[in-house]
Amino acid sequence: MKHVYGPVPSRRLGFSLGIDVVPYKTCTLDCIYCQLGRTTQKTTERKHYSEKDAVCREVQETLDKQQRVDYITFSGSGEPTLNAEIGALIREVKTITPVPVVVLTNGTLLFRKDVQEDLAGADIVMPSLDAASQKVFERINRPHKSLDIQTIIHGLTAFRKRYTGQVWLEIMFVDGFNNDHNELLFLKEAASEIDPDKIYLNTVVRPPAETYAKPLNKDEMLTLRSYLDQRCEVIAEFHGQKIEETQNVDEAIIEMTRRRPLTITDIANVLGISGVNAEKWVNGLEESGKLKERQYKGEKYYSYTVEPQR
Repeated sequence: MKHVYGPVPSRRLGFSLGIDVVPYKTCTLDCIYCQLGRTTQKTTERKHYSEKDAVCREVQETLDKQQRVDYITFSGSGEPTLNAEIGALIREVKTITPVPVVVLTNGTLLFRKDVQEDLAGADIVMPSLDAASQKVFERINRPHKSLDIQTIIHGLTAFRKRYTGQVWLEIMFVDGFNNDHNELLFLKEAASEIDPDKIYLNTVVRPPAETYAKPLNKDEMLTLRSYLDQRCEVIAEFHGQKIEETQNVDEAIIEMTRRRPLTITDIANVLGISGVNAEKWVNGLEESGKLKERQYKGEKYYSYTVEPQR
């Protein structure tokens, strides 16, 4: 499928059916920790990137397989709000299924009224905020030149006031970048201003775009939780239940690893197969050149080998 992938295990959303509505690495940011690598098309211009009927047809086909789906999530390999039709897509998906719709966004365009209106139909909006000063914003997120962090924070605050669904804010911590006293104070003030329903604290747990993007340890994350807000939750690694075995295992693995690097255990959990069988499938795809392996913090991660554009 071109747009729909999963269900995949999510540390926040259980089994999430993903919808990818922008081209690979088309984003407003070029975050140093991004698990998909560096941004190749940095932009703030919204475009019509996908056909609504095609996306909804893929959603329906996947739901017809009757796998466990806890949420339907607009996320994928770029910034979903860059798709100018995301509002119409959300509304259409909600006519297909009662499964809650989530938008996973970097939040950089939520100062725009049209983006706020487009996301109004979602059940949950999950923006990220990794910095609250322009200097750190530019170091950790490497934004499009037109973006200003205070405008973004004010946009998130304005959206929160008008939005009737849940807002779950995520902060990604990178050691030596946004965990000093001053930036933590700015982040605490910004989070208080935005007033989300939940705050998730994350750190670099998968291979990042830049090798110098290092994680915080567990004790450091717990200390940050105590300092920032009582609503904060440190995201733990996902340990989910298995779902039905997928018939086309090769295709399923490719679809998942196109969106994020996965371990053998991740793949086995999603597909409902043993770790030994998952390893055999992965080895075959690696030998054929469709997957590449990368070591990170003692774990082997596998990602799809992106075909060069012609």
